Amino acid sequence: MDTLGYLSHGFGVALSPYNLLTALCGTLIGTVVGLLPGLGPINGVALLIPVAFALGLPPETALILLAAVYLGCEYGGRISSILLNIPGEASAVMTTLDGYPLARQGQAGVALSLSAWSSFIGGLIATAGVVLFAPLLARWAVAFGPAEYFVLMVFAITCLAGMAGNKPLKTAVAALIGLLLSCVGIDANSGVYRFTFGSLGLADGIQFVVLVLGLFSVSELLVLLERTHHGQKAIKASGRMLFSMKEGGFVLATNLRSGVVGFVLGVLPGAGATLASAVSYMSEKRMAVKDNKFGNGDLRGLAAPETANSAAACGSMVPMLTLGVPGSGTTAVMLGALTLYNITPGPLLFQNQPDIVWGLIASLFVANIMLIVMNVPMIKVFTKVLAVPYWALVPAVAIITAIGVYAVHATTFDLYLMIAIGIFGYVMRKLDFPLSAILLGFILGGMMEQNLRRALSLSSGALGILYASPITWVVWALVAVMIVLPFWRAWRARRQQGRAASVV
Repeated sequence: MDTLGYLSHGFGVALSPYNLLTALCGTLIGTVVGLLPGLGPINGVALLIPVAFALGLPPETALILLAAVYLGCEYGGRISSILLNIPGEASAVMTTLDGYPLARQGQAGVALSLSAWSSFIGGLIATAGVVLFAPLLARWAVAFGPAEYFVLMVFAITCLAGMAGNKPLKTAVAALIGLLLSCVGIDANSGVYRFTFGSLGLADGIQFVVLVLGLFSVSELLVLLERTHHGQKAIKASGRMLFSMKEGGFVLATNLRSGVVGFVLGVLPGAGATLASAVSYMSEKRMAVKDNKFGNGDLRGLAAPETANSAAACGSMVPMLTLGVPGSGTTAVMLGALTLYNITPGPLLFQNQPDIVWGLIASLFVANIMLIVMNVPMIKVFTKVLAVPYWALVPAVAIITAIGVYAVHATTFDLYLMIAIGIFGYVMRKLDFPLSAILLGFILGGMMEQNLRRALSLSSGALGILYASPITWVVWALVAVMIVLPFWRAWRARRQQGRAASVV
């Protein structure tokens, strides 16, 4: 049977009434979980695994449920990012950069509808890629060892500073602060306490939920209180809830490019949607030479990360199914669900159990259609959040934030740490440091350290492994370009100013 035949068989599985209802429930649950800050797709999928077993779902139905939740979380994460400047998950951090400014400009409905459409396009591109290129891309991903991943993370960090426009130094400092925060806690190899200052509460490191809610939620609450004190009115959503054809055409090229980037990075084990959204955003910002409003409500800056993170979520299924290697943290949880069903992922899975593989792939198409149909009509409901007065919104967000942090370890220490981080984030915002760079530095820092340790273990401590392969040569060259880019931009700006002065 050829690929189209297998895919047709997969649609037969995915479109059965039972599996359709399961996918619908999964997309709804995923959207709600993604909307709530601090939960994210990993927690959403992990919580539903015991439910799937308790209900006695067959393996293909259980995987369809978990995949629908995963995609739903990628859709839902954009809602709080756009409306409240609070990322629902790590991959939605880049969405805040232009999504929230659009909401402040009265275009919340446009931002929500365009981001939903972008996620839909990203999901379709990636799912088509899974069908066409899964075996080939899985073999290519094997070429990325720990050294290549470390260099890729270095490139992502330098991209932050290189693409930062008029404040590369502040962005670089913020990213370094994030890297430093990722080092807090017990060293997994030596057992040494690092930067804990004698506090047992920091022994396990700073939890992602604590950091993201402190930096974004608490600092945003302080900003809201400040605006209320000065008598500023709440943000109002415009009457237009849908983006126009002109706006859709304006970001179409961005959608296509970011969908491909997100899918390719999603295939790489461990890269995930967070890295994909960051790389696609930086790439589009570099390409937007004319009318660049990135960071101030550019539609391309909203479309790029939303397309990429949805594409990466679908792309991460490739290494999970073909190699048994999780492409992201969420697919690692899904891989655990496969093993609980005594299913061994790998190339033979496509032949031996086509119902599971192709039913899952077909369900990605179905879930994406369900999500766009579900999210667009609810945009008017979502934008009602902006009509809530600050005196009610601030306590509500504070309560949800506190519950989300306390639920991680059930300790008051995390609450105090979140407040301290929030005050620090508020000060950083006043000094015009990008908080997203801190968070991305924190996220990438852990992956950088793990891959550096693995690479040095393989080479018995020899640093030559970091530039021993053609892939590392290419990525190091890109790192050098990103380091030189801010200086070149500054030199070009001074030269243009000099020419203008000489003409006058």
